[in-house]
Amino acid sequence: MKNKIFIVIFIILVVSIITALTLIYRFNIIPHKEYTNSDFNIETYISSVDKDNDGIDDQTDILNNVRKYIESKPKYKSEYYATGYPDDEYGVCTDVIAFGLKDAGYDLMELVNQDILNNKEKYNIEIIDKNIDFRRVQNLDVYFKNNSISLTTNLSDIKEWQGGDIIVFKDHIGIISDKRNKNGIPFLIHHANPMQVNYEEDVLELYGKDSIIGHYRIS
Repeated sequence: MKNKIFIVIFIILVVSIITALTLIYRFNIIPHKEYTNSDFNIETYISSVDKDNDGIDDQTDILNNVRKYIESKPKYKSEYYATGYPDDEYGVCTDVIAFGLKDAGYDLMELVNQDILNNKEKYNIEIIDKNIDFRRVQNLDVYFKNNSISLTTNLSDIKEWQGGDIIVFKDHIGIISDKRNKNGIPFLIHHANPMQVNYEEDVLELYGKDSIIGHYRIS
């Protein structure tokens, strides 16, 4: 009888450990193996534009700037700033995009505000507020749809996804990484919640293809 109880406890323990490890891996607490474009014979996209004339093309510049931003490990908190751009250690998902583009020569606070004023019928906004409108996911989706290159939302077309691209979900936004998983699906650079451990993660397939509403590239 004791042996049977011991076996049952052992099985439960093993199953629990396997389940825990699976969840830890699935949610990127354990780092995933990283691959690059060259591993899948994908040519890395280089933009022909250098908006801020710093000698770095826009696509590369945006990716570099996003990485610089997440290295500061911003804490997650939704807050209104009179400065528009957060000026403390806090931020939300849209700030990853805003700071990535700002240091490449694209001031989203000004650009989104101007696009709203010119195309108000396309935005679901009652009161225009320059300081916050560019930090809302739905507004950014409209802006990028109006002012950038729209690309596939099909994750299976792995060659069409490049580091520095912008991806929009129904209620979230992020930047595509130049790192990929074993299937060629790119990692996501984003800021999703206060409990997030890593900012660059293999999570696109977790979000699901049906949640992706936009995929854009700065032109």
